[in-house]
Amino acid sequence: MVFSSCIFLFFFLPIIYLLYCICPNIKVKNAVLILASLFFYAFGEPVYILLMIGSILINYVLARLIASRQQGAKGILALTVLFNIGMLVVFKYSALLAETIGRLFGVRMPVPGIALPIGISFYTFQALSYCIDVYRDRNTVQKNVWKLMLYISFFPQLIAGPIVKYHDIEAQLSDRRVTIEDTAAGIQRFICGLGKKLLIANAMAYIVDTLYTTQMRFWLTAWIEAVCYIFQIYFDFSGYSDMAIGLGRMFGFTFQENFNYPYISGNIQEFWRRWHISLSTWFKEYLYIPLGGNRKGEMRTMVNKLIVFMATGIWHGANWTFLVWGLFHGLFITLEYKKLIPLKNKVFAHIYTMLVVICGFVVFRADTIGHAVRILSAMFTGFHAEPAEQMMIAKLLTPYHVVCILAAVLLSAPVSVWLKERIKHQEVLYAASVVLLVFCMMNLAASSYNPFIYFRF
Repeated sequence: MVFSSCIFLFFFLPIIYLLYCICPNIKVKNAVLILASLFFYAFGEPVYILLMIGSILINYVLARLIASRQQGAKGILALTVLFNIGMLVVFKYSALLAETIGRLFGVRMPVPGIALPIGISFYTFQALSYCIDVYRDRNTVQKNVWKLMLYISFFPQLIAGPIVKYHDIEAQLSDRRVTIEDTAAGIQRFICGLGKKLLIANAMAYIVDTLYTTQMRFWLTAWIEAVCYIFQIYFDFSGYSDMAIGLGRMFGFTFQENFNYPYISGNIQEFWRRWHISLSTWFKEYLYIPLGGNRKGEMRTMVNKLIVFMATGIWHGANWTFLVWGLFHGLFITLEYKKLIPLKNKVFAHIYTMLVVICGFVVFRADTIGHAVRILSAMFTGFHAEPAEQMMIAKLLTPYHVVCILAAVLLSAPVSVWLKERIKHQEVLYAASVVLLVFCMMNLAASSYNPFIYFRF
């Protein structure tokens, strides 16, 4: 079940919200949200719901063991990390590992045909952050298994984040209030995310998916595909995050922001402070700092940064393109750290940043490294215009899609923030939200093309 579907918008969400509002106390409210979250996950993954529940229960037991022992807690934490990372390796990376070992040693390795459980990267990282938090402060252990289950399985952030760290939400599991203002703000945020997803991301996805099925040789075709993809992934993922944050607020939870206009960045380091914030802060807290951060000398700092970005790439999927994408960003982070790239001129700095981001996402989107090289080659050396490609561009760039591209460029900057600061009457924003919702419903009724990028991860 996805947020931008009729069954979620017109049946699941209204029913769950109504039940939640009439519940007499926090225990019953939590029970409603747990049952709703399990149903939400089982709707798309009827078998792998048992895997998620099993993961929650095992992490619950391991965290209790960590909290109860002064001696041996580090060993149990190591076992916890091994279990959670092992789950990801088995269900996410086993096929890639088997293929790679087979090629390296020239042997036939049986490739496991294991389907990827939806959301496993997100809920596994949440469970792992909880156990690490308990190791750092034994008093944070959650003795109520149902509260832990709600934290990990809560449906707004279950499938595609944001990754909610336990220490950010611990108090809200036991005590929270829902006001009319929170509900209204949550609905507004949800509609904003829905608009990003349906009206912009889906339009960009249509162009990208169409072009990716062709052998692009002309520079304009390749650049259109590359630029549309950076807008697709941003508005798709930030739209989902907006919907998740809005839904959380409707139920009394406050989630941290996950995007902060990353395409206005002036360097790659700033880009990662603005892009997928919940993932970058997770790696900072639970990998970069434990590795030593920047406290052990310049060389060690650069190595730590490269390790983090390698892990960031691997986290996204079982394909060498993701690893290369992560190391590509790590390389430029390192160059910036060494001050080897002149970034004093703001115009140059922004152009440089967007070039790195665009080229990086070409690798991210490509099926293979060779595929990425062909697209990048076309972007910078493809000066011969094929008639077939010219016709395809003319067909794809309809007035509607051109408007969507212009809207994507405009909304990638904090224009909405600027407008909200200058609109004095809240009623205007409510009216704008209603109009946006009407456009979303019209789009949803007219189109069946509704993919979510981060369901792959």
